[in-house]
Amino acid sequence: MLHVPHAGLVAVLVVVVVATVLQTDSFATQANIVNVLRQVSVTAVIAAGLTLLMTAGGMDFSMGGNVAVTTALGAQLLSHGHSTGFTVVASILLATAIGLVNGLVVTFTKVAPFVATLATATLLDGVALLILNSVSVSIGDKMFAFGNDKVLGVPYLLIVAIVVLLVTALVMRFTVFGRDAFAIGGNEHVARLSGINVAARKLALYGITGALSGLAGLMLLSRLGSSSPGTGGLSLQLTAVAAVVIGGTSLAGGHGTVIGTALGVVLLGVVANALNLIQVSSNFQPVSVGAVLLIAAIANEFHKARSARR
Repeated sequence: MLHVPHAGLVAVLVVVVVATVLQTDSFATQANIVNVLRQVSVTAVIAAGLTLLMTAGGMDFSMGGNVAVTTALGAQLLSHGHSTGFTVVASILLATAIGLVNGLVVTFTKVAPFVATLATATLLDGVALLILNSVSVSIGDKMFAFGNDKVLGVPYLLIVAIVVLLVTALVMRFTVFGRDAFAIGGNEHVARLSGINVAARKLALYGITGALSGLAGLMLLSRLGSSSPGTGGLSLQLTAVAAVVIGGTSLAGGHGTVIGTALGVVLLGVVANALNLIQVSSNFQPVSVGAVLLIAAIANEFHKARSARR
């Protein structure tokens, strides 16, 4: 089992599912399963972009803040009578621009990605509050179908998340761009000497994470039907980071897996849902995410050390 990819993660997921089924009959219902998958779809889109970026040795802690700004902007545009098409384009363009700014700072100032994007995250949380004027903004029934309807029993949001994860996996596995990301994460200096345009690749990666943040923000807005202070932000970001790390993507770069990320997203979604169903205080949800992230980070380091000895 030690040599089977993600065997430990799958085993933990099975244990959590079985334990929850034994505790409550509500978990295994179709309605609940669909609800869980719809809820984790937003996190999955963010985590997909983060997997690609972290594989290249980068980090973006501002994706949750980007989601907050995108959701706030989209809500204001729709509530003031702008068309859905205009709102979607404007929101994703803004989110992409935010990602590119992060890329410019990280690439050309040599500020550590963690520091630069954490500063951006704090700034964006404030911008979102300014856009909303610290009050909830409803969009009525606009985008309701996208966020709540299904096709053949599968939520639209889940379809979008699966497509994003699949495209990310294909890019990482079969394209030059994906191979360059692995090379940059493995050793940026060697990658530069081998002819890879590291600066351009970094800008593209941060632009992609920005665009996916915008998409995730629109998905969240369509599901909730409104934007409120606190929507998105650091809690969403930490959940995405936890899912990526749990899935086996290296914090140091050079290794990443979309399948592992998808399993990590599902595991965290199932844990949160299980805590709700067995009526455990919601205060324990961030505790569980933090604990799982810490354990995954430690396991990552042990795995890296073991690989280095081989």
